[in-house]
Amino acid sequence: MGPLEGITIIELAGIGPGPFCAMMLADMGADVIRIDRAAAVSGGDPDDPPKDVLNRNRRSIGVDLKHSGGVAAVLKMVESADGLIEGFRPGVTERLGLGPDDCAARNPKLVYGRMTGWGQDGPYATTAGHDINYIALSGTLSLIGRRGHAPVPPLNLVGDFGGGAMYLAFGMVCGILEAGRSGRGQVVDAAMVDGAASLANMFWSMQAAGYWGPERGTNLLDTGSHFYDVYECSDGEYVSIGSIEPQFYAELLARSGLGEDDDLPRQMDSDQWPAMKERVAEAFKTKTRDEWCELMELTDVCFAPVLSPHEAVNHPHNVYRQTFVDDFGLTQAAPAPRFDRTTPELHRPAPHPGQHTDEILAQFEFDRDEVSELRQTGAVS
Repeated sequence: MGPLEGITIIELAGIGPGPFCAMMLADMGADVIRIDRAAAVSGGDPDDPPKDVLNRNRRSIGVDLKHSGGVAAVLKMVESADGLIEGFRPGVTERLGLGPDDCAARNPKLVYGRMTGWGQDGPYATTAGHDINYIALSGTLSLIGRRGHAPVPPLNLVGDFGGGAMYLAFGMVCGILEAGRSGRGQVVDAAMVDGAASLANMFWSMQAAGYWGPERGTNLLDTGSHFYDVYECSDGEYVSIGSIEPQFYAELLARSGLGEDDDLPRQMDSDQWPAMKERVAEAFKTKTRDEWCELMELTDVCFAPVLSPHEAVNHPHNVYRQTFVDDFGLTQAAPAPRFDRTTPELHRPAPHPGQHTDEILAQFEFDRDEVSELRQTGAVS
Protein backbone atom coordinates (compact mmCIF):
# COMPACT_ATOMS: atom_id res chain seq x y z
CA MET A 1 0.00 0.00 0.00
CA GLY A 2 2.97 2.36 -0.05
CA PRO A 3 5.56 3.69 2.40
CA LEU A 4 3.08 5.94 4.26
CA GLU A 5 0.67 3.14 5.14
CA GLY A 6 -0.55 3.64 8.70
CA ILE A 7 -0.37 7.44 8.51
CA THR A 8 -3.69 9.31 8.77
CA ILE A 9 -4.10 12.80 7.32
CA ILE A 10 -7.15 15.05 7.58
CA GLU A 11 -7.59 17.23 4.47
CA LEU A 12 -9.77 20.31 4.68
CA ALA A 13 -10.97 20.41 1.08
CA GLY A 14 -9.61 23.16 -1.14
CA ILE A 15 -8.42 23.66 -4.70
CA GLY A 16 -5.15 23.33 -6.63
CA PRO A 17 -2.11 22.69 -4.47
CA GLY A 18 -4.02 21.33 -1.46
CA PRO A 19 -5.59 18.42 -3.36
CA PHE A 20 -2.31 17.77 -5.19
CA CYS A 21 -0.46 17.51 -1.88
CA ALA A 22 -3.16 15.21 -0.52
CA MET A 23 -2.95 13.09 -3.68
CA MET A 24 0.80 12.68 -3.24
CA LEU A 25 0.40 11.56 0.38
CA ALA A 26 -2.51 9.26 -0.47
CA ASP A 27 -0.64 7.77 -3.43
CA MET A 28 2.13 6.81 -1.00
CA GLY A 29 -0.35 4.91 1.16
CA ALA A 30 -1.49 7.47 3.73
CA ASP A 31 -5.14 7.31 4.75
CA VAL A 32 -6.16 10.81 3.64
CA ILE A 33 -9.68 11.76 4.68
CA ARG A 34 -11.13 14.68 2.76
CA ILE A 35 -13.45 17.01 4.67
CA ASP A 36 -15.84 18.32 2.03
CA ARG A 37 -18.47 20.99 2.60
CA ALA A 38 -21.78 19.51 3.63
CA ALA A 39 -23.46 21.78 1.09
CA ALA A 40 -21.42 20.12 -1.68
CA VAL A 41 -22.82 16.67 -0.95
CA SER A 42 -25.06 15.59 -3.81
CA GLY A 43 -25.32 11.83 -3.44
CA GLY A 44 -23.37 10.99 -6.60
CA ASP A 45 -23.28 7.46 -7.97
CA PRO A 46 -20.17 5.61 -6.65
CA ASP A 47 -20.07 3.67 -9.91
CA ASP A 48 -19.65 6.96 -11.78
CA PRO A 49 -16.84 8.70 -9.85
CA PRO A 50 -15.81 12.30 -10.49
CA LYS A 51 -13.13 12.85 -13.13
CA ASP A 52 -10.82 14.82 -10.83
CA VAL A 53 -7.58 12.84 -10.66
CA LEU A 54 -6.20 15.11 -7.93
CA ASN A 55 -8.82 13.69 -5.53
CA ARG A 56 -7.96 10.04 -6.11
CA ASN A 57 -7.02 7.50 -3.45
CA ARG A 58 -9.04 8.96 -0.61
CA ARG A 59 -12.43 9.03 1.07
CA SER A 60 -14.75 11.97 1.71
CA ILE A 61 -16.97 13.03 4.56
CA GLY A 62 -19.38 15.95 4.26
CA VAL A 63 -19.09 18.36 7.21
CA ASP A 64 -20.55 21.79 7.89
CA LEU A 65 -17.54 23.62 9.32
CA LYS A 66 -19.76 26.55 10.33
CA HIS A 67 -21.74 24.24 12.60
CA SER A 68 -20.38 23.66 16.10
CA GLY A 69 -21.22 19.98 15.82
CA GLY A 70 -19.29 19.72 12.57
CA VAL A 71 -16.22 21.38 14.09
CA ALA A 72 -16.46 19.09 17.10
CA ALA A 73 -16.58 16.07 14.79
CA VAL A 74 -13.42 17.14 12.97
CA LEU A 75 -11.63 17.76 16.28
CA LYS A 76 -12.53 14.24 17.40
CA MET A 77 -11.00 12.90 14.18
CA VAL A 78 -7.90 15.01 14.79
CA GLU A 79 -7.32 13.19 18.08
CA SER A 80 -6.13 10.06 16.26
CA ALA A 81 -4.66 11.64 13.12
CA ASP A 82 -0.99 12.25 12.31
CA GLY A 83 -1.51 15.39 10.29
CA LEU A 84 -3.97 17.94 8.94
CA ILE A 85 -3.63 20.06 5.80
CA GLU A 86 -5.58 23.19 4.92
CA GLY A 87 -5.38 25.85 2.23
CA PHE A 88 -7.49 28.73 3.49
CA ARG A 89 -6.30 32.30 3.91
CA PRO A 90 -4.46 32.98 7.17
CA GLY A 91 -6.80 33.12 10.15
CA VAL A 92 -9.76 31.29 8.60
CA THR A 93 -9.33 27.99 10.45
CA GLU A 94 -8.73 29.88 13.70
CA ARG A 95 -12.10 31.59 13.27
CA LEU A 96 -13.71 28.22 12.58
CA GLY A 97 -12.25 26.75 15.77
CA LEU A 98 -9.96 24.42 13.83
CA GLY A 99 -6.71 26.38 14.04
CA PRO A 100 -3.36 24.92 15.09
CA ASP A 101 -3.91 25.64 18.78
CA ASP A 102 -7.39 24.10 18.74
CA CYS A 103 -6.05 20.95 17.12
CA ALA A 104 -2.92 20.74 19.29
CA ALA A 105 -5.10 20.86 22.39
CA ARG A 106 -6.67 17.61 21.18
CA ASN A 107 -3.52 16.02 19.76
CA PRO A 108 -0.11 17.47 20.71
CA LYS A 109 1.63 15.26 18.13
CA LEU A 110 -0.43 16.54 15.19
CA VAL A 111 1.51 18.09 12.28
CA TYR A 112 -0.58 20.98 10.96
CA GLY A 113 0.13 21.81 7.30
CA ARG A 114 -0.83 25.21 5.90
CA MET A 115 -0.82 25.86 2.15
CA THR A 116 -0.97 29.47 0.98
CA GLY A 117 0.44 31.61 -1.78
CA TRP A 118 2.03 34.35 0.29
CA GLY A 119 2.57 32.58 3.63
CA GLN A 120 1.03 33.04 7.04
CA ASP A 121 2.48 36.52 7.57
CA GLY A 122 3.92 39.47 5.67
CA PRO A 123 2.40 42.43 3.79
CA TYR A 124 0.72 40.24 1.14
CA ALA A 125 -0.45 37.50 3.52
CA THR A 126 -4.17 38.29 3.55
CA THR A 127 -4.54 39.27 -0.12
CA ALA A 128 -5.83 37.06 -2.93
CA GLY A 129 -3.53 35.63 -5.56
CA HIS A 130 -2.86 32.76 -7.92
CA ASP A 131 0.14 30.74 -9.08
CA ILE A 132 1.20 33.35 -11.63
CA ASN A 133 1.38 36.04 -8.93
CA TYR A 134 3.37 33.95 -6.48
CA ILE A 135 6.01 32.92 -8.99
CA ALA A 136 6.16 36.51 -10.26
CA LEU A 137 6.98 37.90 -6.80
CA SER A 138 9.53 35.13 -6.20
CA GLY A 139 11.59 36.29 -9.18
CA THR A 140 11.23 32.92 -10.87
CA LEU A 141 8.72 33.90 -13.56
CA SER A 142 11.08 36.60 -14.88
CA LEU A 143 13.57 33.86 -15.81
CA ILE A 144 11.19 31.95 -18.08
CA GLY A 145 10.71 33.04 -21.68
CA ARG A 146 12.44 33.89 -24.92
CA ARG A 147 14.67 36.83 -25.65
CA GLY A 148 12.74 39.98 -26.45
CA HIS A 149 9.45 38.50 -25.32
CA ALA A 150 7.37 38.66 -22.15
CA PRO A 151 7.84 36.03 -19.43
CA VAL A 152 5.89 32.83 -20.13
CA PRO A 153 3.84 31.35 -17.26
CA PRO A 154 4.75 27.63 -17.09
CA LEU A 155 1.12 26.57 -16.62
CA ASN A 156 0.61 26.39 -12.84
CA LEU A 157 3.37 23.85 -12.33
CA VAL A 158 5.97 26.01 -10.58
CA GLY A 159 3.75 27.70 -7.99
CA ASP A 160 0.76 25.49 -7.23
CA PHE A 161 2.33 22.10 -7.66
CA GLY A 162 6.14 22.37 -7.63
CA GLY A 163 6.61 25.24 -5.18
CA GLY A 164 3.44 24.62 -3.22
CA ALA A 165 2.01 21.11 -3.01
CA MET A 166 5.32 19.25 -3.18
CA TYR A 167 6.90 21.44 -0.51
CA LEU A 168 3.90 20.92 1.75
CA ALA A 169 4.00 17.14 1.21
CA PHE A 170 7.72 17.15 1.96
CA GLY A 171 7.12 19.31 5.02
CA MET A 172 4.36 17.03 6.30
CA VAL A 173 6.54 13.93 6.04
CA CYS A 174 9.43 15.77 7.74
CA GLY A 175 7.13 16.95 10.52
CA ILE A 176 5.63 13.51 11.08
CA LEU A 177 9.10 11.93 11.25
CA GLU A 178 10.21 14.53 13.79
CA ALA A 179 7.04 14.13 15.84
CA GLY A 180 7.82 10.43 16.09
CA ARG A 181 11.07 11.34 17.86
CA SER A 182 9.98 14.33 19.92
CA GLY A 183 6.36 13.48 20.62
CA ARG A 184 5.43 17.02 19.58
CA GLY A 185 3.67 18.27 16.48
CA GLN A 186 4.24 21.60 14.76
CA VAL A 187 2.92 23.90 12.05
CA VAL A 188 4.23 23.61 8.49
CA ASP A 189 3.94 27.00 6.73
CA ALA A 190 4.21 26.17 3.02
CA ALA A 191 4.03 29.33 0.89
CA MET A 192 4.16 29.10 -2.89
CA VAL A 193 6.26 32.25 -3.12
CA ASP A 194 8.85 30.57 -0.88
CA GLY A 195 8.76 27.29 -2.77
CA ALA A 196 9.02 28.96 -6.18
CA ALA A 197 12.04 30.93 -4.96
CA SER A 198 13.61 27.76 -3.59
CA LEU A 199 13.16 25.96 -6.91
CA ALA A 200 15.22 28.69 -8.58
CA ASN A 201 18.22 28.44 -6.24
CA MET A 202 20.46 27.04 -8.98
CA PHE A 203 19.95 30.19 -11.01
CA TRP A 204 20.86 32.38 -8.04
CA SER A 205 24.10 30.40 -7.89
CA MET A 206 24.73 30.77 -11.61
CA GLN A 207 24.12 34.51 -11.45
CA ALA A 208 26.57 34.85 -8.55
CA ALA A 209 29.18 32.87 -10.47
CA GLY A 210 28.73 34.98 -13.58
CA TYR A 211 27.23 32.17 -15.65
CA TRP A 212 23.76 33.69 -15.97
CA GLY A 213 23.04 37.11 -17.43
CA PRO A 214 20.15 39.41 -16.57
CA GLU A 215 18.48 39.29 -19.99
CA ARG A 216 15.85 36.58 -20.34
CA GLY A 217 16.32 34.07 -23.16
CA THR A 218 20.08 34.60 -23.56
CA ASN A 219 21.41 31.98 -21.18
CA LEU A 220 22.29 28.31 -21.16
CA LEU A 221 18.94 26.85 -20.10
CA ASP A 222 16.39 29.54 -21.05
CA THR A 223 16.46 28.99 -24.85
CA GLY A 224 19.45 31.31 -25.22
CA SER A 225 21.79 28.54 -26.36
CA HIS A 226 21.31 26.70 -29.64
CA PHE A 227 21.94 23.31 -28.05
CA TYR A 228 19.21 23.56 -25.39
CA ASP A 229 15.92 24.36 -27.08
CA VAL A 230 12.96 23.00 -29.03
CA TYR A 231 12.97 23.03 -32.82
CA GLU A 232 10.25 22.76 -35.43
CA CYS A 233 10.45 19.97 -37.98
CA SER A 234 9.27 19.92 -41.59
CA ASP A 235 5.87 18.50 -40.55
CA GLY A 236 5.17 21.22 -37.98
CA GLU A 237 5.98 18.95 -35.03
CA TYR A 238 8.76 19.69 -32.53
CA VAL A 239 11.79 18.01 -30.99
CA SER A 240 13.79 18.88 -27.88
CA ILE A 241 17.57 19.11 -27.70
CA GLY A 242 19.68 19.29 -24.53
CA SER A 243 23.20 18.65 -25.81
CA ILE A 244 25.08 20.55 -23.10
CA GLU A 245 28.16 18.39 -22.48
CA PRO A 246 30.84 18.44 -25.20
CA GLN A 247 30.46 14.77 -26.08
CA PHE A 248 26.70 15.14 -26.43
CA TYR A 249 27.13 18.30 -28.50
CA ALA A 250 29.50 16.46 -30.82
CA GLU A 251 26.85 13.79 -31.27
CA LEU A 252 24.28 16.47 -32.12
CA LEU A 253 26.55 17.99 -34.74
CA ALA A 254 27.30 14.60 -36.28
CA ARG A 255 23.69 13.41 -36.49
CA SER A 256 22.25 16.73 -37.62
CA GLY A 257 24.80 17.14 -40.42
CA LEU A 258 26.11 20.39 -38.96
CA GLY A 259 29.39 18.74 -38.08
CA GLU A 260 30.32 18.77 -41.74
CA ASP A 261 30.70 22.56 -41.64
CA ASP A 262 34.24 23.85 -41.17
CA ASP A 263 33.31 27.27 -39.79
CA LEU A 264 31.54 26.28 -36.56
CA PRO A 265 32.31 28.51 -33.56
CA ARG A 266 33.13 27.14 -30.13
CA GLN A 267 30.09 25.65 -28.43
CA MET A 268 30.19 28.04 -25.46
CA ASP A 269 30.83 31.20 -27.47
CA SER A 270 27.56 32.84 -26.45
CA ASP A 271 28.06 35.70 -28.93
CA GLN A 272 27.54 33.15 -31.69
CA TRP A 273 24.51 31.44 -30.17
CA PRO A 274 21.88 33.49 -32.08
CA ALA A 275 23.51 32.71 -35.42
CA MET A 276 23.98 29.07 -34.54
CA LYS A 277 20.35 28.84 -33.43
CA GLU A 278 19.30 29.84 -36.95
CA ARG A 279 21.54 27.17 -38.45
CA VAL A 280 20.23 24.48 -36.14
CA ALA A 281 16.65 25.55 -36.83
CA GLU A 282 17.25 25.30 -40.57
CA ALA A 283 18.71 21.83 -40.16
CA PHE A 284 15.73 20.52 -38.21
CA LYS A 285 13.33 21.93 -40.79
CA THR A 286 14.74 19.50 -43.36
CA LYS A 287 13.12 16.38 -41.84
CA THR A 288 9.95 15.31 -40.10
CA ARG A 289 9.84 14.61 -36.40
CA ASP A 290 9.67 10.87 -37.04
CA GLU A 291 12.72 11.05 -39.27
CA TRP A 292 14.67 12.87 -36.57
CA CYS A 293 13.54 10.24 -34.10
CA GLU A 294 15.03 7.56 -36.31
CA LEU A 295 18.31 9.44 -36.33
CA MET A 296 18.51 10.62 -32.73
CA GLU A 297 16.34 8.56 -30.39
CA LEU A 298 18.29 6.17 -28.15
CA THR A 299 21.52 8.12 -28.76
CA ASP A 300 23.54 10.47 -26.54
CA VAL A 301 22.34 13.60 -28.34
CA CYS A 302 20.04 14.25 -25.36
CA PHE A 303 17.02 14.21 -27.62
CA ALA A 304 13.31 13.55 -27.27
CA PRO A 305 10.30 14.33 -29.42
CA VAL A 306 7.87 16.90 -28.04
CA LEU A 307 4.76 14.79 -27.55
CA SER A 308 1.15 15.68 -26.93
CA PRO A 309 -0.38 14.07 -23.83
CA HIS A 310 -2.07 11.43 -26.01
CA GLU A 311 1.20 10.66 -27.77
CA ALA A 312 3.06 10.49 -24.46
CA VAL A 313 0.69 7.82 -23.17
CA ASN A 314 1.51 5.61 -26.16
CA HIS A 315 5.26 6.19 -26.42
CA PRO A 316 7.16 2.87 -26.02
CA HIS A 317 9.28 4.11 -23.12
CA ASN A 318 6.27 5.30 -21.14
CA VAL A 319 4.38 2.11 -21.98
CA TYR A 320 7.30 0.01 -20.76
CA ARG A 321 7.58 2.02 -17.53
CA GLN A 322 3.79 2.12 -17.07
CA THR A 323 4.16 5.85 -16.52
CA PHE A 324 0.47 6.25 -17.36
CA VAL A 325 -2.34 3.97 -16.27
CA ASP A 326 -5.99 3.57 -17.18
CA ASP A 327 -7.83 3.23 -13.90
CA PHE A 328 -11.39 4.05 -12.91
CA GLY A 329 -12.21 5.06 -16.49
CA LEU A 330 -9.47 7.70 -16.62
CA THR A 331 -6.04 7.88 -18.19
CA GLN A 332 -3.72 9.36 -15.58
CA ALA A 333 -0.12 9.41 -14.45
CA ALA A 334 0.77 6.60 -12.06
CA PRO A 335 1.98 7.37 -8.52
CA ALA A 336 5.57 8.61 -8.35
CA PRO A 337 8.23 8.01 -7.17
CA ARG A 338 8.47 4.22 -7.13
CA PHE A 339 9.59 1.91 -4.35
CA ASP A 340 10.86 -1.65 -4.69
CA ARG A 341 9.14 -2.97 -1.58
CA THR A 342 6.30 -0.72 -0.37
CA THR A 343 4.64 -0.24 -3.72
CA PRO A 344 2.29 2.75 -4.14
CA GLU A 345 -0.91 1.97 -6.00
CA LEU A 346 -4.21 3.41 -7.14
CA HIS A 347 -6.91 1.86 -5.01
CA ARG A 348 -9.72 4.45 -5.07
CA PRO A 349 -11.14 6.87 -7.63
CA ALA A 350 -11.97 10.42 -6.63
CA PRO A 351 -14.93 10.34 -4.22
CA HIS A 352 -18.17 12.21 -4.46
CA PRO A 353 -18.35 14.74 -1.61
CA GLY A 354 -19.60 12.98 1.50
CA GLN A 355 -19.56 9.54 -0.13
CA HIS A 356 -17.91 7.85 2.86
CA THR A 357 -19.46 9.84 5.72
CA ASP A 358 -20.83 6.87 7.67
CA GLU A 359 -17.74 4.74 7.04
CA ILE A 360 -15.42 7.49 8.31
CA LEU A 361 -17.52 8.25 11.38
CA ALA A 362 -17.43 4.56 12.26
CA GLN A 363 -13.65 4.50 11.82
CA PHE A 364 -13.28 7.30 14.36
CA GLU A 365 -15.61 5.51 16.80
CA PHE A 366 -18.62 7.78 16.69
CA ASP A 367 -21.45 5.79 18.22
CA ARG A 368 -24.90 5.41 16.68
CA ASP A 369 -26.43 8.20 18.76
CA GLU A 370 -23.64 10.62 17.88
CA VAL A 371 -24.00 9.88 14.18
CA SER A 372 -27.77 10.32 14.38
CA GLU A 373 -27.41 13.69 16.10
CA LEU A 374 -24.77 14.90 13.63
CA ARG A 375 -27.04 14.03 10.73
CA GLN A 376 -30.21 15.43 12.25
CA THR A 377 -28.56 18.76 13.05
CA GLY A 378 -26.92 19.01 9.62
CA ALA A 379 -23.41 18.97 11.09
CA VAL A 380 -22.52 16.18 8.64
CA SER A 381 -24.05 15.11 5.35
